[in-house]
Amino acid sequence: MSIHIIVDGYNLIRQSKSLRHLDQQSLELGRDALLESLVQYKRLKSHKITVVFDGNMVSQPSNVKQSGMNIHYSVPPKNADVVIKILLKKKLNHRNITVISSDNEVTGFARTCQANTMRSEEFYRKYLTFEEKFDASKKERKMSKAELNEWLKIFGQSK
Repeated sequence: MSIHIIVDGYNLIRQSKSLRHLDQQSLELGRDALLESLVQYKRLKSHKITVVFDGNMVSQPSNVKQSGMNIHYSVPPKNADVVIKILLKKKLNHRNITVISSDNEVTGFARTCQANTMRSEEFYRKYLTFEEKFDASKKERKMSKAELNEWLKIFGQSK
């Protein structure tokens, strides 16, 4: 039984400081950064992933397959919350579904369907910050003056 993750896209973006910063520059930057993070997560976990965005903010087809993920853009007057509820209603087995959202109405509906839920900020912190952690481990450490002098002595170029 494979796990299916349904993500409330803009909700997740706006619960993450780094994604929110990109989203404030441009909706497309925020969406692209989220989707790239989810692609990396999918490579590690191999879960089925569906991301739902409010479609009134973009000019995209309503359903797109990208990097093995299903991307849905709501068609007004429906919003992403309604699309997530429709997706849940269509599923027969909700026990293998996890809905990622910090919207209480969305998570409440998911729980009544017996789906699992996780708050957006928790999901981001647990599963999508690996890129930031990796980048932090790659940062160069500056050498102290004592270390520099030691290396200069070793190579015969003392100050």
